[in-house]
Amino acid sequence: MLYDHIAEAYEAMEATTKRLEMLDHLVSLLKETPPAFLDKLVYLTQGKLYPDFMGVEIGIADKMAARAIALATGADEGVVNDSYRDSGDLGLSAEALFNASGHPPRPSLTVESVYRTLDSIAQTAGVGSVDAKLGLFAELMKVATPREAKYLVRTVTGKLRLGVADMTIIDGLAAVFGRGKEDKTAVERAYNICSDLGQVASTLAAEGVEGIAGFKVRVGNPIRPMLAERLPSATDILEKIGGECAAEYKYDGERVQVHKRGEEVMLFSRRLENITEQYPDVAELVLARFRAREVIAEAETVAVDLETGDLRPFQELMHRRRKHGIQEAILEYPIAMFFFDCLYRDGEDLTTLPYPERRRILEEVVDVDERARLAIRKVTTDPDELERFFEQAIADGCEGLICKTTSPEGVYRAGGRGWQWIKYKRDYKSEMTDTVDLVAVGALHGRGRRAGSYGALLLATYDPATDMFRTITKCGAGFTDANLAEFGERFKGLVIDHRHPRVEAKMIADVWFVPSVVMEVLGAEVTLSPIHPSGMDRVRAGAGLAIRFPRFTGNFREDKAPEDATTEDEVVEMYESRLHGVRAAKGES
Repeated sequence: MLYDHIAEAYEAMEATTKRLEMLDHLVSLLKETPPAFLDKLVYLTQGKLYPDFMGVEIGIADKMAARAIALATGADEGVVNDSYRDSGDLGLSAEALFNASGHPPRPSLTVESVYRTLDSIAQTAGVGSVDAKLGLFAELMKVATPREAKYLVRTVTGKLRLGVADMTIIDGLAAVFGRGKEDKTAVERAYNICSDLGQVASTLAAEGVEGIAGFKVRVGNPIRPMLAERLPSATDILEKIGGECAAEYKYDGERVQVHKRGEEVMLFSRRLENITEQYPDVAELVLARFRAREVIAEAETVAVDLETGDLRPFQELMHRRRKHGIQEAILEYPIAMFFFDCLYRDGEDLTTLPYPERRRILEEVVDVDERARLAIRKVTTDPDELERFFEQAIADGCEGLICKTTSPEGVYRAGGRGWQWIKYKRDYKSEMTDTVDLVAVGALHGRGRRAGSYGALLLATYDPATDMFRTITKCGAGFTDANLAEFGERFKGLVIDHRHPRVEAKMIADVWFVPSVVMEVLGAEVTLSPIHPSGMDRVRAGAGLAIRFPRFTGNFREDKAPEDATTEDEVVEMYESRLHGVRAAKGES
């Protein structure tokens, strides 16, 4: 299969502003791909070579890619850099320079040869690896067409920019190898269990839907994390969750999925990246404190003051996310683990068990001490007791509570978000302010002091039901001079010349982005809006919802994928809860 065939499909996907058209192009590409290459096609379309949890990076930065373009085209490296500076997209610069150099229009690269070379580049390490990587990529580029060069450069630099989400690929796989929507749930479940879309695709091609039905939880493949909804009061939570809940402290740390197999420990982030090397002290802790040979558990990693036992803020923990100086960071920023779920133990898949059973097994598995603890919890049916527990969590340095159903329906819904788990955070206690995590989908040019930068960002919520991002506010407040200075670089590889097909907006941005960057925003209130489509028609016909007086808190949620952002459902619930409170204060029914 020629690589140019993939590049042509990518070009068509990139050109459309309609999600269904993007899906049609993807479906056609999947149908035309030989089964033997299907997993590789899926990885390449995700902009990678392997699933994230394997931790394999191609390892070519912009500077090296620019040198490869110069070597392949004969252009001066300065000319390449000047073109990149003007276009903001090294892939487009490569395409233009390849066209100018008269590269042969007849494609010869195959998917297999491209993947094999990129894999060799990724596996190259040690002394002389920089030159070796450059040589391999330059040789590949020398036989690429201009269009192929564009997508090769974008792939190796991590800026493919298609915005084809996992759910889009799942829709495509269900359409090609199943009965479309009827089998989408089965495909999604398989992915949620194994976190490897390439494996799902190749199994579907070889064995059909029956093949993926046999997927099981296994150590080494992270399970996509279950997510929580949110509500603003103890009474609302208990009503929603069936009258009784198990409330656990919501710690201000990094969510980690722990995998142990004998003496081997693997740690995965919320985004399923392998972060074991960043936390060698956690790996040692797991080996010392777990009573099972094989186990998968979830915990919150929290920075602590070892002298006082006090919990430290999330920002301190982020100093641990580094590639160098690990041992120094361990001493300077010590941590504790607060375990809150157990998903697998010695051959038994626990995700199908209700939460109380999983908690009981967790208590059997973890030999607690001051650094390996269980999340503090309280089971209650009393709103006042839940409120007091909430206040105690805040006093103890936590963000609030995660309230979990104790009913038999409370199984672990991998990759799902539902009312089995509900967040109750201190931000929601304010009558006028709520913190939300929104996705930047566009920008407006700055004026005056902000001329030459972005003056405001167009931000969106996420709707899992339709896999769409819908705008909810335009935010220009809270940006420091440092923020404004970095915006150009942060969004540089995400700029596209039209609204992304997974974005719905009525406002016209000066610049559109591939949905990627998640930002924490503080607002005065949620209001009805005729110009933002988030929550459109759900509260009132013809009206969406908007965040009034939004302000960036300074926190880029780099631990969150765009699909982990605040959902439309959450914002609708926030608006309705606030409206209910206003009416109650006025004595209205």
